[in-house]
Amino acid sequence: MFMFEDFMFQTIPIIVGIIFIIVIGGILFTAIRGISRWSKNNNSPELTVRAKVVAKRAAVRGGGETRAYNDYFVTFEVDSGDRIELEVKDIDYGMLVEGDVGELSFQGSRYLAFSRTGKKNWNEIV
Repeated sequence: MFMFEDFMFQTIPIIVGIIFIIVIGGILFTAIRGISRWSKNNNSPELTVRAKVVAKRAAVRGGGETRAYNDYFVTFEVDSGDRIELEVKDIDYGMLVEGDVGELSFQGSRYLAFSRTGKKNWNEIV
């Protein structure tokens, strides 16, 4: 019985320490990833290109016992045929409609603005 108690007093602090290191490591990893993404976006040029809204989606995170949050994403197709998915604010998500054609402004992976031209196909845009 005493051997088991000694084992528990020696093992439990090690397990708690490992869990603490994993949690702190996860927090640091997330913070470093966010800072590097922010820095990369700031060092990228601001671009404005002709684009068409081809898809929209929302991702829900949280919920259950905690508050739920929505992340909104819009996929744009530029005139070269490449597609870019950017996270947008809820107000911008509500204002964009699939099929809209206009000028997309972005910086790295950061959405800046989309101004609709009123035209519905590529050939009508000057």
